[in-house]
Amino acid sequence: MNIVAPPTVADTMKYLGTGRADVAFTTVMDIIFAKEQGAPVIAIGRYGTGNNWGIFTQEGHPVTVRELKGKKIGIYNDAWTKAQLSLVLKSAGMTLDDVQMVAAADDTVPLLLQNRVDATTGITNAEGTELAVAGKQTPIFMPATAYGVPDTPIFMFAGNQPWLEKNPALAKAFMRATSKSIRYAIAHPDEAIAAFAAQYSKSYDAAFVKRQWQDTMAVLGKPDSEQLKLDDRAWSELLNAVSGLGIVKQTLPPAQYYTNDYLP
Repeated sequence: MNIVAPPTVADTMKYLGTGRADVAFTTVMDIIFAKEQGAPVIAIGRYGTGNNWGIFTQEGHPVTVRELKGKKIGIYNDAWTKAQLSLVLKSAGMTLDDVQMVAAADDTVPLLLQNRVDATTGITNAEGTELAVAGKQTPIFMPATAYGVPDTPIFMFAGNQPWLEKNPALAKAFMRATSKSIRYAIAHPDEAIAAFAAQYSKSYDAAFVKRQWQDTMAVLGKPDSEQLKLDDRAWSELLNAVSGLGIVKQTLPPAQYYTNDYLP
């Protein structure tokens, strides 16, 4: 297997849609936007059972959504971030035009810690972890689900449809190995932490790796046959929300965005 890291998170679906990648790790919104553009991609499994995205501010600086008006917010230039932020702001009668978005290529946390933004977007087991470890603080977290955003899993395993159709056995083997590795990592956290640390020791210190795995364990769900399974309900709720805001002009039936055919 050859792991290819795109220049930015927004490029992942370009790689998958054009066949430069056979499978990819991406977000649910990137799949929705790719399908709107006619890209031959489809979700083949979920990573996590719910939505743990939200807005972070530094410890001791709580804000309401309304108080974000005119403020600088660190974001990623991907479909998921803008869609989720739009939905959160809608709860206070605001739009993206009411805030100043500051885009980061790969990490929004330094923007917040350096006081270059007033708040930043992210998830509990990435930006939340980094703020706690690097920032040595307990950041304020505003979960998107508290502001009417659907509790839809963020991350997805996705496949290039022509490749999947030509290689069903290989796709099933990939997802079977993925499922087994996730279950094994959950059952053997110390071994999982050590393996990650060995692979990425130049980028992350031991304290961060340990904390991030603990935070990730909280969102992976039970290691059973339903762990990676996708369903109409989660997709329908998100599709209705984003189409209601005009983020997506036309949606497809939920079943056209995903398949469970390659799950073990």
